[in-house]
Amino acid sequence: MHDAKSIQNILKAIQQGLSKGKLTFEDEDGALDMRPAGLLHLKVSASQEEASSRVNIRISWQDDKPKARKKNIRVRSE
Repeated sequence: MHDAKSIQNILKAIQQGLSKGKLTFEDEDGALDMRPAGLLHLKVSASQEEASSRVNIRISWQDDKPKARKKNIRVRSE
């Protein structure tokens, strides 16, 4: 749970990242860097039912080049 001020700070960080062309998300497992470029899809929706309200914001885009994933491959012969 967050208060309105902390959510405002998160949204500002996303806004700044979009303007710089790089978003970084971090947690205890590591970091995820995203580089939004070109045209982006934006979907905003809102709903309200009895005592529950919700606002969803979705930003999506297609990367120009798929990122190559390096994996160690093991070869066995039996």
